[in-house]
Amino acid sequence: MLKQRLLTAIILIPLFVALILKLSPFYFGVLTFFIVMGCGWEWTSLIGLHKVSSRLTYLLILCVFLICSCFLNIKTALIFALFWWIYASFLVLIYPKLSQAWSNGIAVRSIMGLFTLGLCWLSLLFLRSSGNGQYLVLFLFVLIWGADSGAYFAGKKWGKTPLLPNVSPGKTREGLLGALLTTLIITIVCLLLSKDKTVSWAYIILLAEVTVLFSIMGDLFESMLKRKMNLKDSGKLLPGHGGLLDRIDSLTAAAPIFALGLLLLEKNIY
Repeated sequence: MLKQRLLTAIILIPLFVALILKLSPFYFGVLTFFIVMGCGWEWTSLIGLHKVSSRLTYLLILCVFLICSCFLNIKTALIFALFWWIYASFLVLIYPKLSQAWSNGIAVRSIMGLFTLGLCWLSLLFLRSSGNGQYLVLFLFVLIWGADSGAYFAGKKWGKTPLLPNVSPGKTREGLLGALLTTLIITIVCLLLSKDKTVSWAYIILLAEVTVLFSIMGDLFESMLKRKMNLKDSGKLLPGHGGLLDRIDSLTAAAPIFALGLLLLEKNIY
């Protein structure tokens, strides 16, 4: 499994980095639109939809939601995303309590998917269209990849104390500390390499750490939904990694929080 994960990562990461740096904001939006739609198809498994017609109907609803989101006030949308992820994190932390309230029927989980995927896509569009947007997006991805790797190896080496065993038994508090330490190192290195000497180091480090904390909650949120639906992976598209949704679950929460944090900076990033 680890060999498959590494091989897939070796192929996909350089390709995606190249696309982030080379694609214009418009074409980046188009690429991520289709990725999100692919994730929407996988989300139908978390809803419990099995008929192709039902799954395609949900994709149509998601498509309309994505298009309509482009006309929202970005600050309002990102503040809403913050409250959405605070609520989602609350559901994760108390699981399995209240799980019957959102797991019965398809309506609530359908709306969850719209918020999770739609607000992530909108956040990525905002970041990419900002000044030096490609580097902001790249920094966000490096944070998530680095934190994920830090958590994995720290958990393997020192992990003893389960983080949230009812949601994801394999995650540990030691892994969480590894993720946060890796985030600190990556952020300091990026700040040292940055040509912008006016930015507040304390603010960016704090934003990076909060972003990674929410990225972990995004991962756990999907794990919670998969556990409730008795699914191991959201799909089988990526060998060793599961589906598309399994690869961007951390991003779904991290992107809106990171975007809101940058928006609230006194420094204008447009």
